[in-house]
Amino acid sequence: MAEAQNIPVGSTTAGSIAVAAESTVATRMSAPPSYDVADFPVPHGREEEWRFTPLERLRGLQDGTAVADGRIRTEVYTPAGVTQETVGRDDPRVGRAGTPVDRVAAQAYTSFEKASVVSVPKETVLTEPIRITVHGQGGTAFVHQVIELGAFAEAVVVIDHTGDAVVAANVDFLVGDGAKLTVVSVQDWDAKAVHVAQHNALIGRDASFKSIVVTFGGDVVRLHPRVAYAGPGGEAELFGLYFTDKGQHQEHRLLVDHNAPHCKSNAVYKGALQGDDAHAVWIGDVLIRAAAEGTDTYEMNRNLVLTDGARVDSVPNLEIETGEIAGAGHASATGRFDDEQLFYLMSRGIPQIEARRLVIRGFFAELVQQIGLPDVEERLLGKIEAELEASV
Repeated sequence: MAEAQNIPVGSTTAGSIAVAAESTVATRMSAPPSYDVADFPVPHGREEEWRFTPLERLRGLQDGTAVADGRIRTEVYTPAGVTQETVGRDDPRVGRAGTPVDRVAAQAYTSFEKASVVSVPKETVLTEPIRITVHGQGGTAFVHQVIELGAFAEAVVVIDHTGDAVVAANVDFLVGDGAKLTVVSVQDWDAKAVHVAQHNALIGRDASFKSIVVTFGGDVVRLHPRVAYAGPGGEAELFGLYFTDKGQHQEHRLLVDHNAPHCKSNAVYKGALQGDDAHAVWIGDVLIRAAAEGTDTYEMNRNLVLTDGARVDSVPNLEIETGEIAGAGHASATGRFDDEQLFYLMSRGIPQIEARRLVIRGFFAELVQQIGLPDVEERLLGKIEAELEASV
């Protein structure tokens, strides 16, 4: 596929680069970040952060009419040495990684009853992953989860979402100095589920954070990963994979706030779409502040449109407030199936259906391999295979 500006019918791609911009990514929101839902106006769909989202399908999360009447079964499996606590809103770790930036995130923050905090002590290197399963059992629920790594700790966390529910959540990742955290968040909801969440990562000095977001199920899934740095030398890798089917709306809105010097970030999201009214949205915002000298950042989004009737909106944005950087760039590409690749495989005796599957598997392969957990990788490859069965 060609890089940005190769735009087929049924999709939009836009991007911007601003140098020494007076406004920041955060101020493009309709209201400043706040923990109080009253500080956010009810969205009407004309706001920049809501213009792609089908508000009428959020089941009242956006206007305060949703009632917390749901049941969420959450199970946390922790290796030896890891602690799990249930805390109140007054715990200093709750909300420290980031402030809600829209009304749904603020509603989730003001409405949850107890937060779950999973802590890995400093200098602890886990050889087994922490596994968190979130299973919806109907109704509406507000959730807050905190993952905390002490200095020089290393851990992998898998958060698995299944079942049927309307969920608004905030998930905080506190990565201590020199620590390494990998998070795999899988959205495998039932067909009618709604999931709106803000993910906040605060990365310590010389720490590393890797996020792999995988979205398959649900009626509407809207995720907002955000990264900020607590000191110089931090690194963030944000990977995403989504397969959007008929009628589904899947939206991923990223922000990397380079607010400290000599930090790195790399974002790669890939999606495939099929069926009428399948709609995927990817917004990639990177802000390099004046103090963030030596920043090195890149973001890329690629989409495969497998059938007519599907739509992609892909908007990478880059704001630079200092000229003293190592590198910065972005790219977006949306296209239909590559006929040349298909012809190449078929000319070597591979049937057309199998050739299509091979090309799509190859399209997603680099992201699946980032997970590093064989059981999770096999499960996701199975889901991709099931989606491909439907597409052919």
